[in-house]
Amino acid sequence: MLPIDQCTRLFTDYLNQKITAKEPKNLYEPISYILQLGGKRLRPVLTLMATSVFEGDYKKALDAALAVEVFHNFSLVHDDIMDDAPLRRGQETVHEKWDINTGILSGDAMLINAYQLFENYEGETFRKLAKLFSKTAIEVCEGQQYDIDFESRDDVTLPEYLKMIEYKTAVLVGAALKMGAIVAETTESNCERIYEFGRDLGIAFQLQDDYLDAFGDPETFGKQVGGDIIENKKTFLYLTALEDLEPEQSVQLRHLFSVNPQDPSEKIETVKQLFQDSGAAAKIQKEIEAYTHRALGVLDTMEIKEEGKEVLRKFAHALMRRTV
Repeated sequence: MLPIDQCTRLFTDYLNQKITAKEPKNLYEPISYILQLGGKRLRPVLTLMATSVFEGDYKKALDAALAVEVFHNFSLVHDDIMDDAPLRRGQETVHEKWDINTGILSGDAMLINAYQLFENYEGETFRKLAKLFSKTAIEVCEGQQYDIDFESRDDVTLPEYLKMIEYKTAVLVGAALKMGAIVAETTESNCERIYEFGRDLGIAFQLQDDYLDAFGDPETFGKQVGGDIIENKKTFLYLTALEDLEPEQSVQLRHLFSVNPQDPSEKIETVKQLFQDSGAAAKIQKEIEAYTHRALGVLDTMEIKEEGKEVLRKFAHALMRRTV
């Protein structure tokens, strides 16, 4: 059974082998740049871990893991353009370092590259991987559109928000795990259950990301702290605070999410204080814990060795406590 740190090393080594200089350089250099910026490598590591816990050969899962990582980074390149984000993992975003057109085209190439990686699988394995990937890719796009739509809506509900983050983030976590299970040729029941485990864990992961966006340490978080506040995003923190604040404070919060000051620092600090005063900051941490425990409940029903379950349990608890 491969431990988490070994999966990370194995995948990183494989990724580095696959990154090569190509022409035209203005198409491929941005791809190499975003893939080498680091990051948590969460999704590809989960693919390798899933293959391992279902007693498959991790080497067979490397291309599926790479496809997941390339697709994830493609979505980040395009998301950063839509959000006009200046930083990604503490460095310039692709469209800032090059330009918007380059970001769009290089991102498109990454999506195609991700699909190409499944050509290394045959028969039923190829069919299952490609079908899952296509379903996941369109759901991620749907989640991104919900996210954009919410910015101009004043009636977003918590259930709607949770559906949005399920599509935008959690389904890819679930798919990464299920791909590993497919490569390992485990039972259909195990494939479905590990997808559920990953989906619940993915929701907890995104809620933690929302919390860190407001309250994280900019030195470790790697993105601009307060970015969601600047973009007026209707996150769990915002929606919960609106419900629990006194009426005058709710009006203040709504107003702050309708303006875009040139210097957003005061807006960010005021909103963060409202998140704390309302109890939203404490509630989101309880919600993160609830989704993590829900995922662990699904894990207990899977037909794998206890050693494998323990590897996944440790991973889940580590995500709940992360600061990056």
